Amino acid sequence: MRRLRFASILLILSSSVSLFAADGAAGRPYLALGDSVSFGFITNAGFEYVNPENFIGFSDYVGHALKLHTSNAACPGETSGSFLSSTAPDDGCRFYRSQVPLHVSHTSTQLDFAVSFLKSHPDTRLVSIGLGANDVLLLRMQCADDPACIARELPQVLAAVETNLATILGDLRAAGFKGIGVVVNYYSVDYSDVHGTAITAALNQALAAASAQAGAVIADVFTAFQGIAGPAGGHTCNVGLLNVSPQDQFACDIHPSQSGQKLIARTVEQTYVAARENAQ
Repeated sequence: MRRLRFASILLILSSSVSLFAADGAAGRPYLALGDSVSFGFITNAGFEYVNPENFIGFSDYVGHALKLHTSNAACPGETSGSFLSSTAPDDGCRFYRSQVPLHVSHTSTQLDFAVSFLKSHPDTRLVSIGLGANDVLLLRMQCADDPACIARELPQVLAAVETNLATILGDLRAAGFKGIGVVVNYYSVDYSDVHGTAITAALNQALAAASAQAGAVIADVFTAFQGIAGPAGGHTCNVGLLNVSPQDQFACDIHPSQSGQKLIARTVEQTYVAARENAQ
């Protein structure tokens, strides 16, 4: 989600690096889309960036659990706008993939890749998508974290997220996707932070509104993380659901740890199974 520094990494990129998708168990296709959470991103991972298999996201666990073949097209720093347009502001996605490989190689927008994938894989059973957090992070940077500025501009940002996501979901259906679309909402990095959690909740409301318009279902990661963090006073970091900060081993980054990714995966799996049963 945050912009990265790759000075040390670029020294080893003169040799070609094979690009490949993370594979789930053999089965029908599952397409994972979104930002750094879907990608399985780790901050300041050094040489690990040259091999995307070093980054294990929730989609890997979902694919194995549901016996689906996972293709993860997510890009760290993707916004809902840059997912649709190669000129819309992003939070580092285009720079990231210009330097190091994604799980699935593509040079188009993530939407164009997804549409092409679904047309060539009409038996795709599941598409998960997690977008919107970077739209809010860009706003926070533009406002220098000034609460008044964020409060003033947030409604417009969330309206754009809702519109963009509804467009994306509609385009996926228009490409022939007949499976179950799961929108993965966001956890709070600290539920004891009332202001920050309220922003996350507002973002999730925008995601839910777009999902309802397009007939997708919500994987409620916000509630799943809250349930685990509750006994620790709402501190998501303290229950091990977030990666340790590279600067302080007793603080956390904003990205989910492997236990966090597994919790997201269980939430997606349960949402998918429930939606499949309701559709029968």
